[in-house]
Amino acid sequence: MQGWRQRKERTALVTGGSRGIGAATALALGDSGYDVALTYRNNAVRANRIASTLAQQGRQSLAVHCDLTHAEDIAQLLVDLQQWTDHLDTLVLNASGGLEHSLVANNPDYPMHINHDAQLAVVDAVLPLIVPGGTIIFVTSHWAHFYGQVWSFPAYEAVAQSKYAGEQALRARQSEFETRGIRFVVVTGGIIEGTSTPKILERAAPVLIEKWRARIGSFPTADDMAREIASATVNTTVASGTTLVVGESLQTLIDIGAPK
Repeated sequence: MQGWRQRKERTALVTGGSRGIGAATALALGDSGYDVALTYRNNAVRANRIASTLAQQGRQSLAVHCDLTHAEDIAQLLVDLQQWTDHLDTLVLNASGGLEHSLVANNPDYPMHINHDAQLAVVDAVLPLIVPGGTIIFVTSHWAHFYGQVWSFPAYEAVAQSKYAGEQALRARQSEFETRGIRFVVVTGGIIEGTSTPKILERAAPVLIEKWRARIGSFPTADDMAREIASATVNTTVASGTTLVVGESLQTLIDIGAPK
């Protein structure tokens, strides 16, 4: 297609790549030899800082402003990607939302738009770029992955419900991905230090988080999540449909249960 740039290196797109798990994942993929494109919603300085760090690693990078809930932004993302690369080896669906009070106040359906609708829209847009042997990774949380089976703290309910819906919608397309030679892998984490989850949980259920700390000890970090995501990308023996767990086991959620 006209305007595409041939790129010999392995190439990844990380949504929500300017901070937290997304930023750590972009850098981990750079360490693994990938050129990395990343999207951000509202902080160009932070996104460009990650891109600069990737350049220092000797990797090519692209930071794209993109509100994934806007179809026109996704269309422009595809244009920018096509000018930057002729293929993708990896798509990391990391961007999520639903805890932003102003966005939810303006649109109560925002969690479903970002965590379900936008995930499918991004896949639809970039799927033709993903090469056979490529990987789609969906990043989620234990509460979302196990939604309906475990207690979820109220402030996170809409996020958990919508991320679960997004995961199930993507899993329903697994055979479509596999027909194209693309693996689909889920990476789920519990309480990840440096993210909003522990802060919310400490406010919502301080007794529960103390039970978790007593049971588990230290919580994993965004870097731990990123290493698992990068490893799943590089390790092609990880089968399509696999769920990789970072930190405490999923069973721990069930064993500890809801706060008393």
